[in-house]
Amino acid sequence: MESSMKTLTIRLPDDLLHELEIASRESGTTVSSVVRDRVEHYHVRRNVNVDTLSLISDLVGSIDGTPSDMSSRTKHYLEESGYGKRSR
Repeated sequence: MESSMKTLTIRLPDDLLHELEIASRESGTTVSSVVRDRVEHYHVRRNVNVDTLSLISDLVGSIDGTPSDMSSRTKHYLEESGYGKRSR
C-alpha cells in the first residue's frame, strides 16, 4: 500500500488517541501506521462477512420440512420443542 497515499486529518477523543499511541509504541510503528492497519483490517473483515453471506445465500431457507416463518417466530418454535427446559 506504499503507492500514492493521501493525507487525511481526523479528530479523535483523547482516550482513543491514547490507545493508538500505546499501540504505536508497542508495535514500534507510527500512529498513522496503526490507524492504517486498523482501517485495512476493518475493511477486509467487513468484506469477508458480506462475501460469506453471498456464498451461502442459496442455502437460506432450503431445508425441507422446516416452517417458512421460523426466523420470525424463533422463540415460539424453541419453546414448542422444549429447548432450554431441564430434563427430569
